[in-house]
Amino acid sequence: MKKSIIFLFMTVLLTACSDDPKKVNGNNENQQSSNISNEQQESEELAYTYPLTGLKSKKESSNRAIGVMINNHPAARPQSGLSQADIVYEVLAEGDITRFLAIFQSEKPKLIGPVRSSRDYYIELAKGYDTLYIAHGYSPEAKKLLTNGYINNLNGMQYDGTLFKRASYRVAPHNSYISYSNILKGAEQKQYRLNKSPDNLLFIKKADLDKIAGEESSAVSVKFSSDATYNSQFKYNSDSQKYLRYSNGEQTVEYETKSPVAVDNVFILEAKHSIVDKKGRREVDLTSGGKGYLLQKGKWREVEWKNINGRILPFDNNKQAGLVPGKTWIDIIPSNLGLNAAVSFETR
Repeated sequence: MKKSIIFLFMTVLLTACSDDPKKVNGNNENQQSSNISNEQQESEELAYTYPLTGLKSKKESSNRAIGVMINNHPAARPQSGLSQADIVYEVLAEGDITRFLAIFQSEKPKLIGPVRSSRDYYIELAKGYDTLYIAHGYSPEAKKLLTNGYINNLNGMQYDGTLFKRASYRVAPHNSYISYSNILKGAEQKQYRLNKSPDNLLFIKKADLDKIAGEESSAVSVKFSSDATYNSQFKYNSDSQKYLRYSNGEQTVEYETKSPVAVDNVFILEAKHSIVDKKGRREVDLTSGGKGYLLQKGKWREVEWKNINGRILPFDNNKQAGLVPGKTWIDIIPSNLGLNAAVSFETR
């Protein structure tokens, strides 16, 4: 009798033990299926795209683009907010110093800067995206455009210490910052509209991304002048399939978080630069078009650039070239340097 009870107890125990893994596995499989279903459902729900990145959005984006002049002096590095820009233009200001026009639409960084002064050609680039234009200071030509209402703008010359704040950890003129909330506050004060998004850029469809043509390259170096301080480099990360930016060998990261600046398209082009005054200010020809290089998915190819309604866009065989969905960095170098001399590619 005791043997029967013991045998029955052992049978029940073994059955319970053998059932547990099946039950756990079954739950895991159900959970995985549920996760996949949720992912598929979420993907299906992302019916909209951001106009300047082509990335998916759960709801239609109606934000106006914000263009901010960002300092690139070594004393201003690393910057704040740069990694969240949809598009960044890099162009020479005076001397060998480059400056950034960062255009934000899909993301709203908490803090942006250091903010630097305006030039007329940066205003033209910002105008192409109908941005609310943010700068601290201006050249005489830029001041005329801004004060005559050519573009909606907020300038630190009028709002220093109010909308614009000075950082204690840097010295002027490399310490002017503005928060996104203060941009909104300033726009409200000036009664600028903020509810119309820019027109969409042209993006490559997901199914066509593996068809991108070009020569393979692991990195590209860009020279704006003889001063290596402002040379830039983009290294392709095959894991993330993005380009990581460097200035004079030092990686470009966020000041607060050390997050890297990573972009999906690198567009390098040449344009005529002319010195127009004793201080070395420039005119940059942004209308005539010319030669360029387009880097995407670890490949580069020669393209042409054209100005279409104020936007500098790549063209391949006279047809507009699509961008990889994501962020875009545009370097404009003086044509007298020549692309072949100013740009060099590294192969794997």
